Amino acid sequence: MINKEFANHFATDWIDSWNQHDLDRILSHYTDDFEMSSPMIIKLAGEASGTLKGKNTVGAYWAKALQLVPNLHFELITTLVGVNSITLYYKGVSGPAAEVFHFNQDGKVTKAYAHYL
Repeated sequence: MINKEFANHFATDWIDSWNQHDLDRILSHYTDDFEMSSPMIIKLAGEASGTLKGKNTVGAYWAKALQLVPNLHFELITTLVGVNSITLYYKGVSGPAAEVFHFNQDGKVTKAYAHYL
């Protein structure tokens, strides 16, 4: 079970990493083989499944996204804690967003799912 202290630390560091546009720091939260699913992957990467696999592949996608949205800034609204997952509800560039993060025993994200209005 993930505790609230871990969840709050993750949320703060994850949001700050994105707001600093620090790709290495962003990627430090994830395993090398993690999977990311997002409607934006369909739009920006042209991947019909909406899912990318692996730190290198997702990192290249996020690097492109950071270039396309130079004013990217997230504002955390709340953090929800599950058994081995956390959901961050935040204000993104185009409005409300929620991301669900599934963690391994080492506290690294193995899968993440982004949701937007």
